[in-house]
This record gives sequence, C-alpha cells and structure tokens, in this order.
Amino acid sequence: MIADLQSKGNQAFTNSAIVIAELKDYHIDIYQSLKIPETKDFPVEDFFNVPFTHHIRIIEGTKDRLARYYYIHRVVEEKLQSRVLENLIKDDAYGHRDTMPSNFTQTIPDNKMARKAVMMFKDSYLLDFINVEQIGEREAIDVDERVVEQQIVQNVKQFIMTFGRDFAFIGNQYHLEVYGVEHFPDLLFFNRELNAMICFELKIGEFKTSYLGQLMSYLSILDAKVKKPHENPSIGIVLCKEANRDYVEFVIRDYSKPMGVATYTTTSDMPEQLRKALPDIEELKKLL
Repeated sequence: MIADLQSKGNQAFTNSAIVIAELKDYHIDIYQSLKIPETKDFPVEDFFNVPFTHHIRIIEGTKDRLARYYYIHRVVEEKLQSRVLENLIKDDAYGHRDTMPSNFTQTIPDNKMARKAVMMFKDSYLLDFINVEQIGEREAIDVDERVVEQQIVQNVKQFIMTFGRDFAFIGNQYHLEVYGVEHFPDLLFFNRELNAMICFELKIGEFKTSYLGQLMSYLSILDAKVKKPHENPSIGIVLCKEANRDYVEFVIRDYSKPMGVATYTTTSDMPEQLRKALPDIEELKKLL
C-alpha cells in the first residue's frame, strides 16, 4: 500500500519511515484501514493529497464511510492542520454540515426541544418564488428587504412549505412596543412542534453582527409582552443572502436568546443555464 502511495509522487507521502512509525504507534493496520475502496464516489485525487497523520485522525475519528470522504475533501480544500481536523471531527462537522448555525443547544434548556430546533432549520434555502425581475426592479441593488418581505407575504404558503411543517403565519411588520419605543419585526410565525413563536429578520446582503442585536431586542419584547404562559421562549432567525458559517457560530454563542442565521437564494440568483433547466412553475402545477 505504501509503495502504491509513494508511486503517486506526492510530497505528503515521501517520508515513509516516519509514517510507518506513526502508524505503528496508533496500532492501525495500514494495509486494511487505508485500502482504497473500489467505488465511484471515492475521492481518489483528494486522498493522495492528504498527509498520513490526517488519515490517521480520520480513521480514528469516524467509522462512517461518507464522513471520511467529507473530511478528506475538507483537508485538501481548506489545507487543514491536524489539530483543526481533530476539532472538526470532535464537533461532528459532517453531521452538522447542512444544519443552520445557531446557539439552540446553549439557550434552549430542554435537550429534546433543542434537538428539534436544530433539526427544524437548514443553513440555506431556495426561495424560488421570489423573482426580482417580475417586481420590475432593474438593478439588484435597488431591491430592499421590504421587496423580499412582500414577496414572501404574497407567497406565504410556499414559504411555510419551504421551511417545513407546523408553521402558522402571524403577521409581517408585527407591531411591538415597550416603554413607548416601537419595533416592527419583518415576519412572525408560530411553530406548533416547537410551541414557540419564530421571528424572521430579512436581510438582502451579507450577515452583520448588528442583526443579532436587533433580533435579540425583538425576542425580548415578544417573550415579555406577547408570549403565552404555556409557550416556549421565542426563536429568532436572521435570513440573509450571505454568511460566513464559522464566523456566525463564533459570534452567536454568547447571546442568551435562541437565534440562528440562514442564507437564501432566489431564482434570479441562479446561473442562466440552471434557470432554463428548471421546469416552469405553472406547467409543473398542471402536471401535479
């Protein structure tokens, strides 16, 4: 196996003596553990660009075949150090790759409910019913949050179906007031499964930390003035066009209210070839 790897000429595998010593220290059978599977989805090129030490971490860290492929690819794509890779595996980055970055596990006391909240939301959504061109906007920069909000309100059924089951629409620009100061959250829903109000704040640009502070204020007022005694604390979601997942997870952890950040794309954001490949909505409805 080592001879095969060395024949690839990759610098990561040149020092085979050290590699063998490390493998023996970890009591790993390299001839079995590092055997290349004969499957179409195996990332061969990535595999030969991952140092042996990283392979050891992956083999020790997970038994799931697809999870190993995932970590192999991330090592190559992001040039990860061994310690960073260990932390990713420890935090189950593979298992959470499609979930929305949030602080639910820290802010929702009931573990079962926290898990439900984590599984309820994805990290990205396609809001294909929002078409900027149909609104008459010529330049994307002219489109503000209110335009997106109105499209969601007009297509609230599609929006709810996009996010999942058990959502009920309460209102948009919902009026809140405390000590004479008025606030107007963009969209307010109630989720029966979570038994909590879900407050969405829409942003057309990249994520900013100030959005969390704004959302925190809304949640505090909702819990103090609107929430029923039998309901769980309100949950806030920032829905924006772009977000650095790692940065969001870092800054959101110290907020005391349950919040998350998801991104969205619209049909107009898609490449032209992909848009043409999509079936016409009206024609699709006729077929259903």
